[in-house]
Amino acid sequence: MILQGKRVALPSAPVVHRQFEAHVAATPDAVAVVCAGERVTYAQLDAKANRFAHFLATCGHGPGAKVGVCLDYSVDMLVAVLGTLKAGAAYVPFDPAYPSARLQLLLGHVPDLALIVASPATAALVESAAVEVIELERLCDHLADLPATPPDVRVTGDDVCYAVFTSGSTGTPKLTAVRHEGWFNLMNWLQLEYGLHRGSHNLVVSAFGFDLSQRALMTPLFCGATQHLMASRNFDAMLAYRMLNEHDIRVVHCASSTLYLLVDWETARGGDALTRLDYVLFGGEALKVERLTDWARREGNTCTLLHQYGVAECTDVATSYDLAGHRPGEQDIPPVGRPAYNTDIHLLDENLRGVAPGEPGEICIAGAGVGAGYLNTGPENRKFTTIEVDGEPRRLYRTGDRGYVSEAGELVVLGRIDAQVKVRGMRIDPTDIERALGRLTGIREAAVAITSTDSGEAELTAFVVPAGDDLAEDDLRSRLLRTLPRNMVPARFLNVPRIPLSPHGKVDRAALVDAHRNRYADSGTAS
Repeated sequence: MILQGKRVALPSAPVVHRQFEAHVAATPDAVAVVCAGERVTYAQLDAKANRFAHFLATCGHGPGAKVGVCLDYSVDMLVAVLGTLKAGAAYVPFDPAYPSARLQLLLGHVPDLALIVASPATAALVESAAVEVIELERLCDHLADLPATPPDVRVTGDDVCYAVFTSGSTGTPKLTAVRHEGWFNLMNWLQLEYGLHRGSHNLVVSAFGFDLSQRALMTPLFCGATQHLMASRNFDAMLAYRMLNEHDIRVVHCASSTLYLLVDWETARGGDALTRLDYVLFGGEALKVERLTDWARREGNTCTLLHQYGVAECTDVATSYDLAGHRPGEQDIPPVGRPAYNTDIHLLDENLRGVAPGEPGEICIAGAGVGAGYLNTGPENRKFTTIEVDGEPRRLYRTGDRGYVSEAGELVVLGRIDAQVKVRGMRIDPTDIERALGRLTGIREAAVAITSTDSGEAELTAFVVPAGDDLAEDDLRSRLLRTLPRNMVPARFLNVPRIPLSPHGKVDRAALVDAHRNRYADSGTAS
């Protein structure tokens, strides 16, 4: 089974920063970025980035080099990113929101790292790196003497533009490389398909290390719009919502769990900043559509919710679905839609043969968005493979996700192949249980994790955020048994005040388990 995206011609050199430079030439005085009261025009941002690109060139860090960026959201961050691209190099985000131990681990997994760009507030986080750490603030005088015009560097669509870390099943972080052609194709599709333009101003709400944040950072500059940055290292729902109210922001990209927090904030205060947006583009984890239903149906809500699917290895987004078309009674799981331009979705069996329409299979992605592979692992690169389609070789990436194509021709994601766990001899996907819990009255949110008994056996624990009073375990168990087989009903139910999120804005199950580990010794009653 193959879902084919629309074929759209790309420039001979589909290079992202060239599109930014076109807006510099056309609207030099337009505001490119706003952060902490500082407003920088396209011409000013371009000049700063050009000077940094020349600096990298004089240091010998040009085409093919990898430049680490460990900065809080700021004008300097965009200068470092754009300057790296202009020099023909690729940038690697080192998110200062990460714990120090995590950053130390990541630093050891970038082969041939050239240098790291930091600030006085972040330099200490990466001081153990085996490469030079530079601070842009201390280079001001030196950069001022360098040309403000673009360096003469040839960059092609096949060149790597950035590389981000994604968690590995072996515990080793994987550094996946994205090509300019894929990144350009993604933003070109967003611009043409959804009509993004110079007024499509954006607010970044996700952590810098997240693959989603790379397109969130660059899309407004690709479209000639204004990028708004929060002066906060970690996501702050109050600050984000205040900025939505105070600025003419039209677009937000985020993880699903971050959207739930923004919707809750608006609902509790009776605001309308979210409802007035043009688009929220979200995904990255299984959707709990019940968290959005009441808000989405509010009178006067003109915000289009785009439920999207993709992986970091294939430039973040492969498919998109307008959630307005979702009918809960007809579709148990909300679709993730149809492929982006120049993108194909293959549903394959374990032998890499196509499955029949409507049958589940492994989701594999082909087309312009497929990245350059992992830079720091060997065996994992086998996920990038080649199959024959209509007599022609086709490179694709095996996502490890299960899915099928609905009768309407929309992709539906069922969950991870490797997320299935054995509990008492039966294979179970915790996501299926979370969906069932989300449909129960009185539950605002739920997460299911695998825990261990005193004897070391795996069991399921459900963490539930009640909509009102605490929920009784016996009641939850009996209600779940009406829709789930007994082996899928959790052994424990714990009432919790909230579900913690990772820096990327996704549910952090490990943190949830750690925070409540001592409660597993209790009798099992919900409390």
